[in-house]
Amino acid sequence: MTVFILVSEAHTGGWIWHDVAARLRESGARAHPLTLTGMGGGGDAAGPETDLETHVRDVLRVVDEVYGTGGADGAGDASEVVLVGHGYGIHPVLGAADRRPERIARVVHLDAGMPGDGDPALSLVPDPAVHERLRHAPGLPADDGPVAPPGQDGWQRWGSLDGVPEEALARLTRLAAPQPAGTLTRPLRLSGAAAKVPSTGILCTANGSDIARVEALVGFGDPRLRALVDPRVTFFELATGHWPMLSVPGELADTLLRAAAGEGHRLGGSAGAAGELPPHLRPFLMDLPERPRERHGRVDLHLPDADGPRPAVVLVHGGPVPAGARPTPRDWPSFVGYGRYLAGLGAVCATVDHRLHGMADFARAADDIAGAVDLVRADPRVDGDRVALWFFSVGGLLAADWLAAPPAWLRCVAASYPVLAPVPNWGAVEPRFRPATALRTAGPLPVVLTRAGREAPDIARTVAGFLAAAEECGARVEVVDVPHGRHGFETLDPTPESRAAVTRAAGSVLRHLGLPTP
Repeated sequence: MTVFILVSEAHTGGWIWHDVAARLRESGARAHPLTLTGMGGGGDAAGPETDLETHVRDVLRVVDEVYGTGGADGAGDASEVVLVGHGYGIHPVLGAADRRPERIARVVHLDAGMPGDGDPALSLVPDPAVHERLRHAPGLPADDGPVAPPGQDGWQRWGSLDGVPEEALARLTRLAAPQPAGTLTRPLRLSGAAAKVPSTGILCTANGSDIARVEALVGFGDPRLRALVDPRVTFFELATGHWPMLSVPGELADTLLRAAAGEGHRLGGSAGAAGELPPHLRPFLMDLPERPRERHGRVDLHLPDADGPRPAVVLVHGGPVPAGARPTPRDWPSFVGYGRYLAGLGAVCATVDHRLHGMADFARAADDIAGAVDLVRADPRVDGDRVALWFFSVGGLLAADWLAAPPAWLRCVAASYPVLAPVPNWGAVEPRFRPATALRTAGPLPVVLTRAGREAPDIARTVAGFLAAAEECGARVEVVDVPHGRHGFETLDPTPESRAAVTRAAGSVLRHLGLPTP
């Protein structure tokens, strides 16, 4: 007998699992949708002392009830207990699994993060209004009242509503409960025992998560993610938003049953497999000769064969890239390739290792880029009045500062497969980093945008929004399309089409800098 204990997102209770639980029971499993303390549904009322530890105890109580009077070895009337944590719910789920690892067959992260010891749930809450509400709250708040749930128009700040019927959204709003502040601010405490329990990640692709991105993160070499290649760790994708129990309950129930059976995609064969390079370390799509390269702190300069000050292009990588990732982006084949290519065409090309290690680091990364630009412009081999900035992937958000108030020496902004607005599950990215808004004050500054035809839908939507804003304000945007290219096509899709796109985009940038085009 498989027993599912279902723990839901903030502001919600066991009622949200109604359709999923019914389908699980029809399949022969047992289902326990849990309403945590203070979260409505006739459960215990929240007091000022209600915090994450309270909710961990709630989950433990159900785990122990499932096993009845079974002993410490986990013997009892249940052969397999699967804990499912949705969003916030993964925090009390992991807390409980850490204390009863012998009783848990699997932990399922349903569109949820991977919090570690000491992490408060607030760190993974995407709604900026909640961060503003609790930014002065201590770890164990006594005086902070509960956090009010969002109104019907505010749920999108918690994640994509893709696929949620209007009546389900109305019910979500009507039944939502205030969230006790301490459940979001008290740190999760883990001994490491939960890490030994098999786990499954169910990724909701319309909310900005998919297996390819997880594989990319593992490929960066972050030691914190090495556990994801364990064969006991599996993954599934659901083509829906953050609320699959409301949008695709039948498909979610089927996926939970498959997860409990140990099915799912395993990363060991595609991420970190012996002899197989991760996508960002595969060869650049052009075979280029080496060129002089100098290292100045976080900045590498690729130098042309030319006398006198030359125009410069500053390349800005995406991310987040874990702090411990090696090699760092300026040594990735793609950026080395761009550096050699642009230097071979007569420009000084700078690559910058900025510190976008997490979604809260955009301001720090922006400072790193500004410092790199100052360093480049001060170099006597650079014509400081002819500089372009070229942003890649998530680095596209960092273009906002330069679009909002472009200096006279900035001749062009380029962006390749860029993310041009935060996707729903990214957390509280500062409003400052909104390129579509910044574009309205960019004036005549040229923008060269390279668009991947096989882009992830959530990223493609940010590009479409940017282009719509450009049309409204009459901005100068040139689009270079790679119809069959994927995100990071320079190393994923080394085709003639991809090479032509790089040549065309580079030619446009160089033309705006006053250099001959290839």
